[in-house]
Amino acid sequence: MTDPGELIIEPKNGQPADACVFIIHGLGADGHDFEPLVPALALHKNSQVRFIMPHAPRLAVTINGGMVMPAWYDILAMDLGRRVDKSQLKKSAERLQGLMQEQIDQGIDSRRIIVAGFSQGGAVAYEAALTFPAPLGGLLAMSTYFATADNIVLSDANRQMPIEVQHGNFDPIVPESLGRSGVDRLKEMGYTVNYRQYPMAHALCPQQVNDIGKWLGTRLS
Repeated sequence: MTDPGELIIEPKNGQPADACVFIIHGLGADGHDFEPLVPALALHKNSQVRFIMPHAPRLAVTINGGMVMPAWYDILAMDLGRRVDKSQLKKSAERLQGLMQEQIDQGIDSRRIIVAGFSQGGAVAYEAALTFPAPLGGLLAMSTYFATADNIVLSDANRQMPIEVQHGNFDPIVPESLGRSGVDRLKEMGYTVNYRQYPMAHALCPQQVNDIGKWLGTRLS
């Protein structure tokens, strides 16, 4: 399978990056989906943050009648637990971890790497961040679910990683109950999780964007 690549946004101040934020898009989108988010975060003008937004490969998606579209893994059924192709999900997480390791090899401290994901991309972010062998700066899970909670092999390096989970009250695609279930599982596993809910559907809202900007600013200050 051909690597579809990624969108990379370098610091606007022309300085070399000293931190990196990965944002993993949802089903049917691509890395450009979150491109407008970067300026909206209103990070400090002297911040030296590189944003990397990988593009998903094109896969046949069972719940969409086998239609081929950008997807991190196949979704087999829209039941409460979201039956998914976990082998494909893990392969996508491994690809993301490879990109994360590339940043470390280029001199970025792993503790200044943030992994964020929306919807299907959030499930990949959970797997990639919680199994990564070096300590990370944080995990942001947006409108998503913890698809690999039953068989994930957790990394001790990220037991103390800051985790922020955000979900809309009126999400018709990924019910908030599914997002909360992931939070509960994380807490059962011993993680500290901050949970925020917003009066929105399967999307981002202005208050959320403001909260993300503040959260990133705190994590990368």
